[in-house]
Amino acid sequence: MRSASRPLVIGHRGASGYRPEHTRAAYQLAFRLGADAVEPDIVATKDGVLVLRHENEISGTTDVASHPEFASRRTTKTIDGAKLTGWFTEDFTWEELSTLKATERLPLIRQNAATFDGQWRILRLVDLMKIIDDESERAGRQLIMVAEIKHATYFESIGLPLDRLFAEVIRGWATADNLIVECFEQTVLGQIRDRGIPGTYVFLCESSGSPADLVAQWGRKALPYSAHLTPAGLARLAGEVDAVSVDKKLLLKWDAAGNATGITDLVQHAHAVGLEVYCWTLRAENRFLGKNHRRGEVARDYGDWLTEFRLILSTGLDGVFADQPDLVLEALADD
Repeated sequence: MRSASRPLVIGHRGASGYRPEHTRAAYQLAFRLGADAVEPDIVATKDGVLVLRHENEISGTTDVASHPEFASRRTTKTIDGAKLTGWFTEDFTWEELSTLKATERLPLIRQNAATFDGQWRILRLVDLMKIIDDESERAGRQLIMVAEIKHATYFESIGLPLDRLFAEVIRGWATADNLIVECFEQTVLGQIRDRGIPGTYVFLCESSGSPADLVAQWGRKALPYSAHLTPAGLARLAGEVDAVSVDKKLLLKWDAAGNATGITDLVQHAHAVGLEVYCWTLRAENRFLGKNHRRGEVARDYGDWLTEFRLILSTGLDGVFADQPDLVLEALADD
């Protein structure tokens, strides 16, 4: 799946450091900056169409609030234990969602990206498949989709099983070389694999909390993410998935002041049992860096991203998610 000489470089929701995430422009730019793959977040509409949004709540990534015809759709829901108020993809048909335009999710940090608000409509999964085909032909190499299945237990509970919907769309396009499937819930990964969809299967792990599918089954007794990342937990996962993908916090050692001081042995333990390791998310702005890698007091300014990126890359991991994929490639070239 990856070059033996370097980790896979994945455009996180496209080149989301430069364009509003999950837009055609963000995906195309990521590939043209040299990314090997792009990562769509996948949620569903009322009529079962898979669309690409960071969350099923879309007030922060679209202009839905400016559409008076949808004002009555604003509501409050609990999604994976979090109470959210806004507009949700499952309350719209695709025909209705197709009228919305994408907006920058972090406008105070990504002011340049925010200048593109309203320029592109939101996309379906099938639209990204075509983009990847076109960009692969343009680049002369096979480019990759890293498909993140979002809130699978929740969508299953409202009659929108993402495993079936995803398999129906991706079957016939997916190969072992162009598809990676990831989720914070291991159950849906097994369901998709059982449907015969080829690819690499990756269990996403937060730095705290427990997977939503386990919470739905076991409540407070649900195994936390941390237990999956112990040597014993990784050995168990090795029989069920191909890789783990973790918050970058888990690959770095931190002091009490929030400075990144070194690397952990998580990659070493995962590799020992045959698991690949990815991490998220490499970002250049001060807001997202360890305190010792920040430069100045302005959150949106770039800090010493090169030092932090190199530190993470020194773990020997197999793939990185980045908002600015060109900067990761620069760090790899200069290393």
